[in-house]
Amino acid sequence: MLKVDSIEKGIVLDHIKAGKAMQIYKYLNLDNLDCSVAIIKNVKSNKLGAKDIIKINDNIDINLDVLGYIDPNITVNIIEDNKTVEKKRLELPEKIVNVAKCKNPRCITSIEQELDHVFKLVDKENGVYRCLYCDQKAGK
Repeated sequence: MLKVDSIEKGIVLDHIKAGKAMQIYKYLNLDNLDCSVAIIKNVKSNKLGAKDIIKINDNIDINLDVLGYIDPNITVNIIEDNKTVEKKRLELPEKIVNVAKCKNPRCITSIEQELDHVFKLVDKENGVYRCLYCDQKAGK
């Protein structure tokens, strides 16, 4: 059996849809951290069948909008002194800024490079986001 030590102080991202951990690692720029980061993939889960877990051995600022966009079912556990002191539940954010890029070559964001890529939630049930400028659907 695989054993990953508990963390004394930090963040545990739990209930990540199986296979999404590397995408989250990239989106949150976890490769730039100086602390330990453990990615555990395809863990057996009664609720999900299989899930991924990310353990970050430091309390860092996490962009909850990015996490909510990728997978709103993730649980964010804040750890202090080896104990969970806070659990954050995520939701789909109403809008995301510079998380996804507009794929429409005629969109103003393709021409004006310094313009923020802004997407708004248009279909909460299906998690559909559209570009604020050209209405192009965001791809995950």
